[in-house]
Amino acid sequence: MTVLIAFDGSDDARAAVDYAARRLKPEPAVVMTVWEPLLTQLGWAPLAAAVPVAAEAPDEGFEEEKQAEELARKGADMARAAGLTDVTTRAERGGGPVWAAIVDVADELDASLIVTGSRGLAGARSVILGSVSTRVLHHAHRPVLVVPPPRKDG
Repeated sequence: MTVLIAFDGSDDARAAVDYAARRLKPEPAVVMTVWEPLLTQLGWAPLAAAVPVAAEAPDEGFEEEKQAEELARKGADMARAAGLTDVTTRAERGGGPVWAAIVDVADELDASLIVTGSRGLAGARSVILGSVSTRVLHHAHRPVLVVPPPRKDG
């Protein structure tokens, strides 16, 4: 079986990688980052129509994809440093919500577990912004481990 670890580079995602690597039994893991092309991101923004954007040549690839691949590699390096040995990476192009891409890849891999960090949003912020981890938890048909933000002493 495979553990799918969602990784976006945030402190919460780093805590999730560290927790999974230190506490789960060794099994293959995939560290996944979801990316969207800039034009797709602009389509979600209210000012998209006012911002001119040059299209990239298809054979050059997307800068966002390269950045996502690098981010996934960093997450995998963290997982290896924390004790996981069989780690691969995946940068997935999102065509919709990030949570849906995570659930779809978990289904494709037949993952035994999905690991994700939690932004720790509460109240109105979580209602307005939504929560990837909450949506993964409610839509995945497999176990999900949501790792809370690291405690801040003080």
